[in-house]
Amino acid sequence: MLNNVDHINIVVSDLEKSVEFYTQVLGFKEIRRGHLEGEWIEKVTGLKSILADVVFISMDSGPRIELLCYKTPEGKCFGPNSMPNTIGLRHIAFQVDDMEAAVKKIRAAGVKIVGGPATVPEYIIAHDSGRKTLCYFLDPDGTLLELAHYSKA
Repeated sequence: MLNNVDHINIVVSDLEKSVEFYTQVLGFKEIRRGHLEGEWIEKVTGLKSILADVVFISMDSGPRIELLCYKTPEGKCFGPNSMPNTIGLRHIAFQVDDMEAAVKKIRAAGVKIVGGPATVPEYIIAHDSGRKTLCYFLDPDGTLLELAHYSKA
């Protein structure tokens, strides 16, 4: 039935601030913009009177990310959503070639680091790609994200 991940949606409070973060800090490329309103989007979401803007961003591989900003109806922040143990979709992990350089770059941009970097002990889980080092951090709206690096050494 399923054959691929099409995209991942992140609802944001400030579209331009989020586009800047994901493109300038994390290195995504903006690939498409749009404005959403009308019966079709109301039918999909179950919400009424939708006015929203969307920007799709992408890397050279992997699914697109859809940054979606609702003007109406306005959404609410859910504080515990940033916590790693909250039930539901918790984070998106981005692979990096150099963990130290990636952490240095996001710290220099003022990004909040939640925890790490830390290397997963091999006796906990062994990945085919090697030992995993990871670091949790937050985007401008508090969405939990992860840097992931795999090494054979």
